Amino acid sequence: MELSEPVQSGLQRLADPGSFSPRAYAALLQAAFRSLLGGQADQAALDHPDLEHIDPAVLKYCHAAAATCIVEAGKHRAERAAFSTCLEDCKFDRERIEQFCTEYQKNKDSLEILLGSVGRCPLHITDVSWRLEYQIKTNQLHKNYHPAYLMTLNVESSDSRSHSDLNFSCSMEQLQDLVGKLKDAAKSLERTTQL
Repeated sequence: MELSEPVQSGLQRLADPGSFSPRAYAALLQAAFRSLLGGQADQAALDHPDLEHIDPAVLKYCHAAAATCIVEAGKHRAERAAFSTCLEDCKFDRERIEQFCTEYQKNKDSLEILLGSVGRCPLHITDVSWRLEYQIKTNQLHKNYHPAYLMTLNVESSDSRSHSDLNFSCSMEQLQDLVGKLKDAAKSLERTTQL
């Protein structure tokens, strides 16, 4: 399990007892798991009395590092020994490693289910429909004369075969730009398949 330099730096800051007291460390660790598994990704996840004295920038930095470490461990299905080694490399003491590993083991199954539901394939466009909208006047009865295309892309995910629609509005120039880019992409794809 390899972590980037900024993540390692954030974890080292989190491991420092001078920056995070044991109670603040436990609160941040629980907030990281809660934000990943509970869908609580806003500031409320970090609103804990034990975290009030910590600089908000440092708090967010360490929260992001802990969340990244948790996701990487879940992605690699890291066992306790590998996870402990990674935390030792980031200068965690035995007590903090034990606390992190215990919390990870407790949430490991939920994390793997969450990561498995993310999906591996991009959406596939199955159909396109459009209609022309022509606005003549505004609410204030000013003449407007703005044509716009209302586009609907029918897409499906190859993982679940579920169908959904992407809707957007664009001007004639934006539509021409989109068509031009799609033609360029098709030509590029055709060239690569002929090699």
